[in-house]
Amino acid sequence: MKIGNIILLNGVSSSGKTTLAQEIVKKLPDFFRYSLDDFDLVIEHMEDRQNSRLIPVATEYFYHRTVAMFADKGVNLVLDHVIHDEFTRADFAESLAGYPVLRVGVHCPPEELARRERERGDRRIGQALEQLAFVHKDEVYDVEVDTFAESTDSCVAQELFRQCKQPAIDCALGERIKL
Repeated sequence: MKIGNIILLNGVSSSGKTTLAQEIVKKLPDFFRYSLDDFDLVIEHMEDRQNSRLIPVATEYFYHRTVAMFADKGVNLVLDHVIHDEFTRADFAESLAGYPVLRVGVHCPPEELARRERERGDRRIGQALEQLAFVHKDEVYDVEVDTFAESTDSCVAQELFRQCKQPAIDCALGERIKL
């Protein structure tokens, strides 16, 4: 069985990863969006957070391994993720070593991040700015996009073009996608 392809969208909270991922899967119908936030809902249902009865393992540990399980079965994924600390970075690298991963840095200016957090109302104000201290530090990306300076369509087009040029990612996008 062929291993599934993985597109990693890494950026701070409110940087536009989810919107970008949703648009990518519209253009790539054989890809599925899989976010850390969605996976955390599974963990939340298992835990009793109100009474501090928590699973004593980082959520990202399980998330990365389920990404590998999907890819092992040939499922193509667009990951909506925040690699926010050294454990998460190392665990992602270890869990997905050898898998075809297109790494995309999703950027947005601090002022816009703050505005988006206020508008969303479902994130702690200041969380994105705190994450900026680590999220893109020392990361090597195949492509980087700025969701404030560029339109979503432009970001998607950049990513898809880059995917076609990426030797580790098998695709025939030129025939499937009209940008």
